[in-house]
Amino acid sequence: MIKRKWDMFAESVSMSISNIKGNKMRTFLTTLGIIIGVAAIIALMTVVQGATDTMNAQFDAMGLGTLRVSVMGTAIKHGLNDDDLQAILSCEHVAGISPSLSATVTAKHGDTWSDAVSVNGSNDEYFRHNPKLLGRGRAIDAIDVAQNARVCLMDGSAARTLFFGEDPMGQTLYLDGLEYTVVGMINEDENASLYSQILMGGDTDGTVYVPYTSAKKMLGTSTVSAVEVYVTDPDDTDDAVDELKATLDEIFNNKDKTYTVINMKSMTDAMNLLTSMMTSLLVGIASIALVVGGIGIMNMMLVTVTERTTEIGLRKALGAEPGQIQVQFLIEAIILSLLGGVIGVVVGLGVSLAICMNTDITFSLNTFAIWLGVGFSAAVGIIFGWAPARKASRLNPIDALRSM
Repeated sequence: MIKRKWDMFAESVSMSISNIKGNKMRTFLTTLGIIIGVAAIIALMTVVQGATDTMNAQFDAMGLGTLRVSVMGTAIKHGLNDDDLQAILSCEHVAGISPSLSATVTAKHGDTWSDAVSVNGSNDEYFRHNPKLLGRGRAIDAIDVAQNARVCLMDGSAARTLFFGEDPMGQTLYLDGLEYTVVGMINEDENASLYSQILMGGDTDGTVYVPYTSAKKMLGTSTVSAVEVYVTDPDDTDDAVDELKATLDEIFNNKDKTYTVINMKSMTDAMNLLTSMMTSLLVGIASIALVVGGIGIMNMMLVTVTERTTEIGLRKALGAEPGQIQVQFLIEAIILSLLGGVIGVVVGLGVSLAICMNTDITFSLNTFAIWLGVGFSAAVGIIFGWAPARKASRLNPIDALRSM
């Protein structure tokens, strides 16, 4: 019994494939809607996933266990002094801090100068928590910070601007008239991170890192307006935020709008939620093409039923049951949909790969998108192939034979 049913199923599949091969152009035009719909879903989901992975990698580089405090201050208190920094460092869930100052200054080496070089004042904790930032040489250490040492690190852009054709290591330059010695070079790939671009902007001739204590003297200030706070454990980030806000409120006497705390974990979660919503919206729009493709398959199958009325009548006259007729036409519709789905997957992956190769987006194979596309195409075949198959199975064999 089982063998007989299997033979009948295999025969139905064979006949469906033969009918599809016999009308290649019509088959292609019929599956075109499915191909476009599946390709659109695969391409959209893959590119969005790649973009999400790229952004998450940038946020990871910025540090999920890092909080960033930006101080606006009050009319009396403009920033954070050394006592304020010590108060922040004494918080239970704070492992370390890196005060930060940034400004655009005039830099000079020999006869070469630029008035658009960014100076970033940092400390040893900053480089300890960003180990990939150092390309060669040494980083700023605790002694440099304590002694207000006039040492610096520079990125490739600043080196090309001021030391074109020379090795900057060990050489001196002037920043707003103060002499500094180059002790290290910044890894350009790491310096091009999202946060560095936001912090420094893009209209400069490079970035130079100096001890923040030295930067304060250079800029003529006794306070800092930004601090990176390193949490003891990323899982304790929320507790650290609460402690940090309580400390800052005390520092600024509970005045409103005196500071902001940026939590990278919250930003990452918000970004993932946004991209998830965007993906759902785009997939919903792309699914319309699948519905249109399904209507095309149903239309083609209805035409096929009309063309093969005689064949249906002969099969019924020879004892074929309505269920067998229905299964054959339903299988044909599913094969058409799956054929379009498979081609759509290949086209979609090709399009997404081409997009990723021509942008900074990481290509990420989204297996869920592939299964969704193939599964959706199979569902379209079943849903839109059911009505023509049902019509074929209910034909009266006598009426069908009269059409000969």
